[in-house]
Amino acid sequence: MPVARHWQPNPDGSIASLPSADGERPAGQLLGDELRRHREKRGFTLAAAARAIRGSTSKLSRVERGESPAKPRDVYDLAAFYGLSRQEMAFLDQLLAQAANSEWYERFADVTPHFLRRLIRMEGRAEEITIFENQVVPGLLQTERYAEALVRMMEANPPSDAEIARIVALRKGRQLILGQDMPRITVLLDETVLDRRRGSADVMREQLEYLLAAAGRPKVNVRILSKDAVSPPMAITYLTFPDGVPSDLAYLENIEGATYATRQKSLDNYRKVLGDARNGAMGLEESIDAIERAAETWRRRAAQEQ
Repeated sequence: MPVARHWQPNPDGSIASLPSADGERPAGQLLGDELRRHREKRGFTLAAAARAIRGSTSKLSRVERGESPAKPRDVYDLAAFYGLSRQEMAFLDQLLAQAANSEWYERFADVTPHFLRRLIRMEGRAEEITIFENQVVPGLLQTERYAEALVRMMEANPPSDAEIARIVALRKGRQLILGQDMPRITVLLDETVLDRRRGSADVMREQLEYLLAAAGRPKVNVRILSKDAVSPPMAITYLTFPDGVPSDLAYLENIEGATYATRQKSLDNYRKVLGDARNGAMGLEESIDAIERAAETWRRRAAQEQ
């Protein structure tokens, strides 16, 4: 989760466009130019900026000239050091992606466990995703500050601000699929999640207001399970794919790793459990009302904490 300034995909898709590859300079050189421009604009020497990435002046000079490939971690550390805006950081991220010619999430490999990279890859290919959560708002619907609070709470050895910024950027990057035609997303959320504090009261206020906005999207279906409803004892993410290729997949995460279920018997069980939870959940209007009531409670608490 971000430092003072967080990377975030532009919700309007209005990030500056990249020049085409044909007849233009390589993306690596353009990335170097941008990094040098930001450094000089802020009056930093090569030596000062190099210290921010734990490197030498010659290393940074080669990166700025496009002679050496820029490592994602170095780019994000420099962006944080220069205090770049979200749009400036997003443009650097586009350049970095074009230079690396890789899946976007691979640029976060240093802060992403292997088991989660597989899930992210499959999310982008899914036709429908059904999520049940009884502890937290699912990552696909988290705000930056809520995600940051979770990271700080879960890590035994507190990560640096730069590492937290990259973890949050990864979670926000996953939300790009919300702007696509597929997948359809159903979120079954235990009502206790709305009341469980993660961070400050204002963090919770913002998160629940964001959840309300997400519930208004045509492709996102948010349903609340009351505290008295029968619900699964663990979080489950279930993915289906167009034409059944690949076959369905169930994902269960724990604090140390994750389990992927692909055998038909297991999938039948998880599908039944999720179906029962969906049938026992509140209707749309009742779910919206429950979220709104919780949001109002957190608004009052946030006002009291100011």
